[in-house]
Amino acid sequence: MLIPFSMKNCFQLLCNLKVPAAGFKNTVKSGLILQSISSDVYQNLAVEDWIHDHMNLEGKPVLFLWRNSPSIVIGRHQNPWQECNLNLMREEGIKLARRRSGGGTVYHDMGNINLTFFTTKKKYDRMQNLKLVVRALNAVQPQLDVQATKRCDLLLDGQFKISGTASKIGRTTAYHHCTLLCSTDRTFLSSLLKSPYQGIRSNATASIPSTVKNLLEKDPTLTCEVLMNAIATEYAAYHQIDNHINLINPTDETLFPGINNKAEELQTWEWIYGKTPKFSINTSFNVLYEQSHLEIKIFIDIKGGRIEICNIEAPDHWLPLEICDKLNSSFIGSKFCPNEITVLTNILHRTCPEDDELHSKWNILCEKIKGIM
Repeated sequence: MLIPFSMKNCFQLLCNLKVPAAGFKNTVKSGLILQSISSDVYQNLAVEDWIHDHMNLEGKPVLFLWRNSPSIVIGRHQNPWQECNLNLMREEGIKLARRRSGGGTVYHDMGNINLTFFTTKKKYDRMQNLKLVVRALNAVQPQLDVQATKRCDLLLDGQFKISGTASKIGRTTAYHHCTLLCSTDRTFLSSLLKSPYQGIRSNATASIPSTVKNLLEKDPTLTCEVLMNAIATEYAAYHQIDNHINLINPTDETLFPGINNKAEELQTWEWIYGKTPKFSINTSFNVLYEQSHLEIKIFIDIKGGRIEICNIEAPDHWLPLEICDKLNSSFIGSKFCPNEITVLTNILHRTCPEDDELHSKWNILCEKIKGIM
């Protein structure tokens, strides 16, 4: 049963709530099932952060259901250049987010359900949560063959991954979140989660590719709404709480004081790209010159999302050494992103305003470099 999480509902469902600005911090009576009305990935991730940071979960577990418009979510310790096709994402307007939990990269859309199980640190149990999901699926369709693996994935028919897991364990609280593939765009998922970038060396956590399948492909009655209701019902029965899915607005500061600041932080370049573990790119490409191909070599070290070392090597007769050195030194300290390189290219153009041939070569180099960003 869906009910809006209004202030009236707050008084019905939560105890000791006296000041609206206090939200429902420390006030949940038993357990709670929440569902976001937003499809914004940053807003929904901010709800996770807020509940983890502010709620007293002792004897009061929370299940949070949420779905996002098309987006890619990477783990806390991952490298987005290694995990996804950033160029395609920019072309298609797909958002990139870095969550605060570990684990691998996932594609989100409205056909992929996100489930977050909040408990105290002592009560944290991923396998228990996954078994709950399996029971919910079997309650809807008893013929489904879904099993939890030792890696805490869910497999359909013993071979198709329909759910991946990640978690964050704090000092006193913890959460386990997982996806559930219902009717996601598998073609888009496949193309976006395929990095085209060559020559990356990194110690960042790498995702493990899997063969996936939608539950809707197995049974057309298994819609997102049906599955979310089934999971909520099973969760309520297991925890002996009211079977109500409470709709929440993740931007509501009266319920979640300070949450919009959390959402804004999750959108910053410094968090999404700047938190990438140090990595390097060692690659090369060819340029056409007088009916022959010349090799251009590029070595770049990136730390905190910014270029720390840059070494572009081009044949002297194509681009003089002093010009290569100028390019190398100009890139150091800049963000490893296409917009930054465009700005630097324009600045370099102004240093030699009359040299059209040099401008052309700079443009070729910079376009190639932007292609690996």
